[in-house]
Amino acid sequence: MQAGSSSLVTTRFPTIRRSRLETLQVNLGYLCNQQCAHCHVNAGPGRSQEMMGGAVIDQVIAYLESSGVKRLDLTGGAPELNSHFRELVHAARAMGVRVIDRCNLTVLEEPGQEGLANFLARHQVEVTASLPCYLEENVSRQRGNGVFETSIRALQRLNRLGYGQEGSPLTLNLVFNPLGPDLPPPQRALEKAFKEKLGKRYGIVFHSLFTLANMPIQRFGGRLIAEGSFESYLQLLRAAHCEDNLDTVMCCFLISVDWRGIVYDCDFNQMLDLPLQIEGRDRLGLQDLIGLDLEGSAIATGDHCFGCTAGQGSSCSGAMS
Repeated sequence: MQAGSSSLVTTRFPTIRRSRLETLQVNLGYLCNQQCAHCHVNAGPGRSQEMMGGAVIDQVIAYLESSGVKRLDLTGGAPELNSHFRELVHAARAMGVRVIDRCNLTVLEEPGQEGLANFLARHQVEVTASLPCYLEENVSRQRGNGVFETSIRALQRLNRLGYGQEGSPLTLNLVFNPLGPDLPPPQRALEKAFKEKLGKRYGIVFHSLFTLANMPIQRFGGRLIAEGSFESYLQLLRAAHCEDNLDTVMCCFLISVDWRGIVYDCDFNQMLDLPLQIEGRDRLGLQDLIGLDLEGSAIATGDHCFGCTAGQGSSCSGAMS
């Protein structure tokens, strides 16, 4: 765990339990061609050793076959940089599983990824792409110089393939994170602004915008500590807690798997090393869950969980209320 995490796992967050499992979220590794200021994974170019190997990929495929879960959510790092990415996508789609690629957009122009956009379209992979603002200056502050221009080219390329177009089966969603320790603005109004600005300036279309709160862990948490705003941000999240969001937080319907195959209640717990526990057992791999009914099992929580219930709520599919 990184600095400050001990205050996160001592919490008064309400007890929650898992509902019916709908999504298997797989972190294919922490390697990324970017190093964003808000990243809760602390992903970057120097993490090439923390990548899911073929044996764990086989476990993912076996679990999809046995569990009947119909949504595979691929994340990272940049999940596409894993050498088994296309193999996993192909296997999941052959089973009729809906596949979501959490794409940073610039990976489409990385060496060796020239055919990636066409591959995603051919297999009808849903693209959920991170674009923290429609203004170049704000994107550069959060993600680095040159990222905005590359992201715009990537979105235009995806649009040419049919992504985001009205009536197209190729789903393109965007993700917004605040620049600093603030809650996201109302999702619907921000989506309207994104569509107007990106459409008018660059001819870009997309389906939905998801607003996500920044989690006070890993790189973003370290930044808060350095700026002396860690506790004040936690207090903001606690104060904005909305009880109505408890029934729809993503961990109720999802489990998260890290690059080693260890299972967690969510991607954030993965970063805090809070593994899923069943009947007093933890450090479980996917193979240990085959045949188990997870419905009703307790979910490990901490103060970071207030980031998902604060205000309009924050989940992998954006605001919850």
